Amino acid sequence: MKELAYADMNVGDSASLSKTVTESDILSFAGLTMDFNPVHVNAEYAKESIFKERIAHGMLSAGFISAVLGTTLPGPNAIYLGQELKFTAPVKIGDTVTATATIIEKKDEKRILKLKTVVTNQRGEVVVDGNAVIKKIGL
Repeated sequence: MKELAYADMNVGDSASLSKTVTESDILSFAGLTMDFNPVHVNAEYAKESIFKERIAHGMLSAGFISAVLGTTLPGPNAIYLGQELKFTAPVKIGDTVTATATIIEKKDEKRILKLKTVVTNQRGEVVVDGNAVIKKIGL
């Protein structure tokens, strides 16, 4: 994992990561967070929901944003200060989601970055939309 220097980051820079969501991902996330909402973990219950099948936790999808921010852009030595999220569509088992972060603002005096954050599925549908605020320390 390479650390980017703050000075080398520019408005418009973007990075993405993709992941296919598995049943194991959903069950692991439920166990880690203690969120056993049956729409995530109970197929029979989920069949009767508006989704008609189990869906991933919204925060699991949002976690992929954190992965981009912490590993790629801005990467190591980035401190997550805040995140606005809007969940716009469900993520189902087998969906491949892509989290993308794009720098939309730089505040040099405090080394703060504002990034547009979006998660899309394999059909290009936005499933999570928002903005993140990051403070870059280090380089």
